[in-house]
Amino acid sequence: MSGKEATVYIVRCGDDIRCAKVYKEAQKRSFKKAVQYQEGRKSRNSRRARAMEKKSSFGRKQQEEAWQNAEVDALYRLADGGVRVPQPYGCFDGVLLMELIIGDDGDVAPRLNDVALSEQQALEDHAVIMHDVAKMLNVGIVHGDLSEFNVLLDEYGPVIIDLPQAVDASGNNNAKTMLERDIDNMTNYYAQFAPQLKNSQYAKEIWNLYETAELSRDVELTGLFEEPEVEADVDEVLLQIKAAFEEEQARLERVKEAESNETF
Repeated sequence: MSGKEATVYIVRCGDDIRCAKVYKEAQKRSFKKAVQYQEGRKSRNSRRARAMEKKSSFGRKQQEEAWQNAEVDALYRLADGGVRVPQPYGCFDGVLLMELIIGDDGDVAPRLNDVALSEQQALEDHAVIMHDVAKMLNVGIVHGDLSEFNVLLDEYGPVIIDLPQAVDASGNNNAKTMLERDIDNMTNYYAQFAPQLKNSQYAKEIWNLYETAELSRDVELTGLFEEPEVEADVDEVLLQIKAAFEEEQARLERVKEAESNETF
């Protein structure tokens, strides 16, 4: 099967049947706004980091390896964190080798979007996914592209896949927005079978638990959340606006002065 960033094959490894994910070259991937997902990822090798910033041929090669290794790292971290993901066996020359998820019939497990669910099954599986999303955030990861197309369904329930764009929750300014989108995608899908899910507030509940350091692997979620009622301090807001304006005016004056000195 071919997707937007890779082609996946069924392969034999000795007596085992596994899954091989072959990543496409950057120019052939259709994954949009990759830079947005890579914010907060840091290379421990300073030479590699500089090359990636300069976008040299070596830097682009390193960027590709970082994109691929992000999925391997995420799979190991999530498995340790109790999230149901395929077991990884390593990434070799742009090929990620991992567990093949099998369905009830012994064949490759279907994607969630290919399965019709009863109302009760939708409610149960949605609860599992919400807890998995919370467990992901508990180890500092946001999927970033979670939908019914990135979830497989085996005899034990949902399995989350496709993580090269996994976001560092603490280092990426888009993490909260991406978490909300992931949860909205999944809730809207399951709500087709269980409409009562439409009014749930899991995104706000989970992010609030994360921000207040109350999120844990075994946290109990309710799907309920009440916005705190705090009156805005209008005077303080106006002071901050004024201070920002004055700072910007001072900066423009410095720029103008520098340009004037260069002229003479």
